[in-house]
Amino acid sequence: MSENKTEVLVGALVLAVAIGFVAYAGKTTGFTTAGEEYALNASFRSADGVSVGTDVRLAGVKVGRVTGMELDSATYRARAVFTVREGVDVPDDSAVAISSEGLLGGNYVEILPGGSPFYFEPGDEIEFTQGAVSLVSLLMKFVSGDEE
Repeated sequence: MSENKTEVLVGALVLAVAIGFVAYAGKTTGFTTAGEEYALNASFRSADGVSVGTDVRLAGVKVGRVTGMELDSATYRARAVFTVREGVDVPDDSAVAISSEGLLGGNYVEILPGGSPFYFEPGDEIEFTQGAVSLVSLLMKFVSGDEE
């Protein structure tokens, strides 16, 4: 009978660890939301490395994620829809840039806050944007000595 209790305890422990792992993985990947969010829009000349699920950061802290990407057929720009955590107010003169985590890291959407006392409302469009910088084109300019 003691072997049966041991097996049940070990099984319960394994199940608890598995549930903890699934919860951690869901929170880390953004599969689960930590609370209410509101959507903002932006369009970029180049959105290389950004896709649905990409982090949105403010001052290096994750405050949201990209929820939609599509090509605007009228302007040929990448249109991104992203969320920001409720309670994080973004000034209406802020800019959005696609930044890189480093040479081998991925890209993320960075909010560069402005100084306005007014804030974006859910669904607003951020006009000041900076697209992704291609590392390959920068290296080619450096190698060729192009000063453009």
